[in-house]
Amino acid sequence: MPIPTSRRTGTLRLRRNVVASLAAAVALLTVTSCSGGRVTESAGTRLPTRQATSSPTEAATAARLDAAVRQVMRTTGVPGAIVGLWMPGQPDYARAFGVADKQTRAPMTTNMNMRIGSETKTFTVTGILQLVDQGKLGLDDPVSRYVPGVPEGDKITLRDLARMQSGLFDYTKDPDFDAAVQENPERVFTAQELLDYSFKHPLDFAPGTQLVYCDTNTVLLGQVLEKVSGQSIADYLRDHVLDPLDMGRTLYPDDAQIPAPYAHGYTTQTADGTEADATHWSPSDANAAGAMISTLADLHTWAPVVATGTPLIKPSTQKQRLQTATSPDFPGAAYGLGLFTAEGWVGHNGSIPGYQSLTLYLPSKKATMVVLLNSDKPYKGTDPSTLFGTAITTVATPGHVFRLGPGTSSTPSAG
Repeated sequence: MPIPTSRRTGTLRLRRNVVASLAAAVALLTVTSCSGGRVTESAGTRLPTRQATSSPTEAATAARLDAAVRQVMRTTGVPGAIVGLWMPGQPDYARAFGVADKQTRAPMTTNMNMRIGSETKTFTVTGILQLVDQGKLGLDDPVSRYVPGVPEGDKITLRDLARMQSGLFDYTKDPDFDAAVQENPERVFTAQELLDYSFKHPLDFAPGTQLVYCDTNTVLLGQVLEKVSGQSIADYLRDHVLDPLDMGRTLYPDDAQIPAPYAHGYTTQTADGTEADATHWSPSDANAAGAMISTLADLHTWAPVVATGTPLIKPSTQKQRLQTATSPDFPGAAYGLGLFTAEGWVGHNGSIPGYQSLTLYLPSKKATMVVLLNSDKPYKGTDPSTLFGTAITTVATPGHVFRLGPGTSSTPSAG
């Protein structure tokens, strides 16, 4: 999907500027082998013990996955990729490709910290749902009960916010916001400053009547989470989400630093469109919608939690989470409470300057897929994470090839 020059934390953007490149994705998958693209496997992460490849068929599948990933890298120009695929009865696939630093040519490894953009939304909404389970708030409460000054806040519910149906203006589309981040990518924004960019605009539609992906919704939910819990969002997620799951390398950062080891992230979201190293750009403009950092191992843990709720969310609440809304702009996909469903897969993707991510779970096969990239540059209007997801699932789960967006009747696109 095309990424505007403004700093985006998406990528699932259910609106008319979402474009899927089906023909390009299909072309990528016709290649069964290629050269180039360094493959490394790293010890020292909390990945499950890798099963030994035990048959020619399994070895051939791993080789096809390698070839598919390398080909997408060559076509899109993504410098480095970390890919994980776990399916019961199949050898674990956890590999790193390419480089983490284009200057030093240091290789990407599977234990690197990466920015995950809008996958942050899955964590923020999980926190809200935990407070629902505790009886501290209700999904049908008006947001005005918790945060003053929201346009039509007495009509917008927390459910509307979590399911992208509030009608609030997306602050990332505001020209003043765009100018501010272009002028200084390292600027630190408060949540209120981000909301102010949105609140000066009227609603785009009546609450609950449409589905339009909007970062304002999740920033606002972050404010509700802090108000009701009495903790900062970073502390709340650490204490109630991350620590209980032993996700010790996932964090909501309080500055622009990223813990070592990390991959440098590269973006063309600059004023003149030239490539820049965005590794230490401030993630504060993403806030509760996209600021978090994680790893392959932690996201492997996280994927089934988002899709099933276990062990953090009550089954009745998770059932509500999976009640989705649809958009004619996004056939084959639907959005629930801080997650999407597409071709049987459940989860989210993310994009923040320099990085993209995709973390999905396929309940019917108990399969998990994680993709982490150190580039957010689109290829012919499609997010690179989408093309990786398509390529991987075409090989691994041909009955559930990941697809998102218009024109994807037989291929994917996420964002």
